[in-house]
Amino acid sequence: MPGWLGGLVEESFFVGCGAHESRKKNEKNIFCLDCCTSICPHCAAAHPSHPLLQVRRYVYNDVVRLDDLERLIDCSYVQPYTINSAKVVFLKPRPQSRPFKGSGNICLTCDRILQEPFHFCSLSCKVDHVLLRGDDLSSILFRFSESDFAFPHFENLRMDGSDLLEDDDDLIAPEDVTQHRGGSASSNGGAPKKKKSGAGFFPQIVLSLSNRRKGAPHRSPLS
Repeated sequence: MPGWLGGLVEESFFVGCGAHESRKKNEKNIFCLDCCTSICPHCAAAHPSHPLLQVRRYVYNDVVRLDDLERLIDCSYVQPYTINSAKVVFLKPRPQSRPFKGSGNICLTCDRILQEPFHFCSLSCKVDHVLLRGDDLSSILFRFSESDFAFPHFENLRMDGSDLLEDDDDLIAPEDVTQHRGGSASSNGGAPKKKKSGAGFFPQIVLSLSNRRKGAPHRSPLS
């Protein structure tokens, strides 16, 4: 396993940076692919020539945008999700109270329920499965350009990751994607599901009776 891949799935993110304890927004939400370690936005300036990957947070779980991640590794059959119009992949399996024991499509590593045709709920589940089968990880790794992960790409991003995240499970929906580039997830899947403003947790299907006009009463014709 290359060092950057092991570090990405094992490092702790969104913890305070010891080197910048007194600074605001000092959570480690960037991964340096050269140093194989997590860093905070204030540390990024010290890695100007290193390829950097932004990690985001959704409901206490680390996610990475699919567009970024599939430049590094084949993400085919890893179930992607859409959050605020951005496709993301979970780095690690999410905790679940008990394994699913019924029939249906489940993660080949952790037994989480998935939609067809996906086999893995997170990147680490796919990596673990490949290793357990004894296959070479080089078959799913890509040569990437360091310019695609250069520091200037972060200048227009909110480095706390809050430009992506919401605490409403209704915002997260699997994408029905086709496979391309040797099985990689396509970005031409169905349109992302967006949450309508003011919808809350319930669909707006109840009409207010107070807004209905009263029509003229209908009377039986006189005989």
